[in-house]
Amino acid sequence: MRALYVHGMGRSPISGWPMRVRLQQHGYEYDSFPYMVSLENFEAVRQRLVHKLCQMAELGNYVVIGHSLGGVLLRAALASMPAEVPLPRRLFLIGSPVAPSRLAKALRKRWLYRALTGDCGQLLASSERMQQVPAAAVPTIAIVGNRGIKGKWTPFGDEDNDGIVAISEVLPKWEHEIITLPVIHALQPSSWIVADVIARKLDDLHKAHPAQM
Repeated sequence: MRALYVHGMGRSPISGWPMRVRLQQHGYEYDSFPYMVSLENFEAVRQRLVHKLCQMAELGNYVVIGHSLGGVLLRAALASMPAEVPLPRRLFLIGSPVAPSRLAKALRKRWLYRALTGDCGQLLASSERMQQVPAAAVPTIAIVGNRGIKGKWTPFGDEDNDGIVAISEVLPKWEHEIITLPVIHALQPSSWIVADVIARKLDDLHKAHPAQM
């Protein structure tokens, strides 16, 4: 079984290092997908990701892991995979919005945000564009954090959040399993707690379907 990690906006594949270590310790192969939002638009990254997923599928069963924007990219890429290419066994969404981000909406017109996040940052702030990213036709596990600060002076009010996205912004609109962890958004992909959860879930999948792993 192979796992592909797609990092979030402003991060790099290095952010998933604990996942790499833990999954390899459990006997799974690990790969990552790099991109830069300041240099590529969403569609260009999506097309490259489709190609990468097709390569993964040729090697056998696989799962995909997306942090934040990485999960949005994965959903968009999976929806446009060629019909003959097998889909992943699981989709792990780590703090990944399925609705427009209220923080992105607040920042979308500021020049620094636009310069650093490019087209992808605008997508996260757009209700229309986020609605166009399809639901995943893959068993999904949503890992969400709840260590963000709440209060009337925050963007989230009394709603649980991870400091960047609220819980309501990351709950898939299709069938899913949700796991809530005491982790803030920026530290989710580098959290050993998150890495252990994913490793255990893959172990459970292996025990349930050993012949398919």
